[in-house]
Amino acid sequence: MPNERDLEFMQLALEQAHLAKASGEVPVGAVLVANDKVIATGHNQPITQNDPSGHAEMLALRAAGQTLGNYRLPDTTLYVTLEPCMMCSGAIMHARVSRVVYGAADPKTGCVHSVLNLFDNQQLNHHTIVEGGILENQCAQVLKDFFKERRSQNS
Repeated sequence: MPNERDLEFMQLALEQAHLAKASGEVPVGAVLVANDKVIATGHNQPITQNDPSGHAEMLALRAAGQTLGNYRLPDTTLYVTLEPCMMCSGAIMHARVSRVVYGAADPKTGCVHSVLNLFDNQQLNHHTIVEGGILENQCAQVLKDFFKERRSQNS
C-alpha cells in the first residue's frame, strides 16, 4: 500500500508528464526527492532537445547532480510515471539512487520488472529498492490518451 508521500510525489511526476505531452513528447515525468523535498524534476524531451538520452529520469538525475554538486545521489527517491528503460536504470544505479517508485509498467522496454530486472542482478554493485504500480492507472491513462490522439492525427 503506497504511503501518502509516495502518492503526493507521484502526482508531481504526473504534472511533469503533462508538460512533456504539451510539448509533443511522450508523456513521462520524473521527480527526485531527498529528505522529503523535491530536489529535481524532469519530463521527456528527446525530440525537443535532439537528445536520445533526454528521458525524464535522465534530466531529473542531471538536474539533481547540478543542484547537489555531486554525481552520486544517495538517500534519494526517484518517482517516475513509467517503468525505467535500460539506459535510465543504469544511470539510476550509477547515481546510487536509493529507491525508485514508478507508476505504469512498460512491457516493451521496462527494465525494472517487465522485460528485464536489472535492479535484482546480484552481480551489480549497487542495489536500488524499487516499487511499481503507484498511481498506475493515472500514469497509464496519460500514455494511452497521448498515443490515441497521435493515432487519430495520423489517420
